[in-house]
Amino acid sequence: MNGWQTRETAPEWDVVETKIHDKDGERNHAQLRRRGNLWFFPDGSMYVYYTPTHWRYPLKETAGD
Repeated sequence: MNGWQTRETAPEWDVVETKIHDKDGERNHAQLRRRGNLWFFPDGSMYVYYTPTHWRYPLKETAGD
């Protein structure tokens, strides 16, 4: 899964890439911050109405991407 970890290990308030990955496939890819059981947009303005299943630190972009 290329560095993806389960949501329980996600750091609080770091911006991370998130997704839902279950029997129906992958969806809801987003960059979010975790605070307790809630997941917020990076600017902290509001939380999302779902719980991601996996997270990873954002991949570094290279020149030309």
